[in-house]
Amino acid sequence: MPPLVDEALLKEHLAHTLESTRFEGLGERYEGKVRDNYSRDGRRFIVVSDRISAFDRILGTIPFKGQVLNRLAAWWFEKTKDVAKNHLVRVPDPNVLECVDCTPLPVEMVVRAYITGSTSTSMWTHYEAGERVFCGHQLPEGLKKNQRLERPLLTPATKAAKGEHDVSASREEIIAMGGVTAAEFDRAAEIALALFAAGQKLCAERGLILVDTKYELGKTKDGEIIVIDEIHTPDSSRFWIDATYQERFSAGLDPEPLDKDFVRRYYTALGYRGDGDPPELPNEVRVGAAKRYVEAFERITGETFEPNTEPPLPRIAKNLGVST
Repeated sequence: MPPLVDEALLKEHLAHTLESTRFEGLGERYEGKVRDNYSRDGRRFIVVSDRISAFDRILGTIPFKGQVLNRLAAWWFEKTKDVAKNHLVRVPDPNVLECVDCTPLPVEMVVRAYITGSTSTSMWTHYEAGERVFCGHQLPEGLKKNQRLERPLLTPATKAAKGEHDVSASREEIIAMGGVTAAEFDRAAEIALALFAAGQKLCAERGLILVDTKYELGKTKDGEIIVIDEIHTPDSSRFWIDATYQERFSAGLDPEPLDKDFVRRYYTALGYRGDGDPPELPNEVRVGAAKRYVEAFERITGETFEPNTEPPLPRIAKNLGVST
């Protein structure tokens, strides 16, 4: 197992995270929950901040989180380019991807191999409430939280505006909403399931379970549907430690997470699920989350995570040739 980043370094950088950007000369700006997007001349520059969101709320920042997500997304894009085309052009900075500018499909392709979760869109939340049909899938009686499903299920969700909640829906419901045709939906679904199978295989070789994930897809100017945003990161996916899963599941305990669930569980224990302003994210939880993000990166890639510790805003501006 490669060494993890020094905890003292994480604590030192609690006050120096990348919270927001506003660069001049990089094009039209759109701010998502975690990424600041700039579009110019057929290119999209995705600046990955250190913001962390859950329950469709911005909760705070995590040291070096943006660098972990950016490097891991680029790694996965390279590993899966023969499975599905993606938008990556180059990585000009530890926090930035330069990509082909696409028109995003108004749907998130969520694939689930286990029944779990605590948010309003999670399969377990609906199942625990007595529902047995989820996104058009008939679920059997007697399932337990964190149990493996017979096969991975595609459970798409609408893409809500920042601050609003996504809504899980069936294929037919998504198509009826407009914005995506049946052919576009089916192609996106095909890509998502193929990527998930590839991700499961590689993660299993690394001692991890790829529990569930979401994919975003977009159309190029030629109408081709390709993968955009990120794939198989601790933000978009759940990863569990395989070695302890069965024992913990049998004991009724939650699996060991290497993802955003570490933060979700903290808020769930406080009784917070996204309604109203979130409680402040304590530093010990921020550091704990950073350690798990780094461990996920190192387990998946087999590489040591070496963070760039330069002040991020001037470094990014220099690498992109723009001003702050």
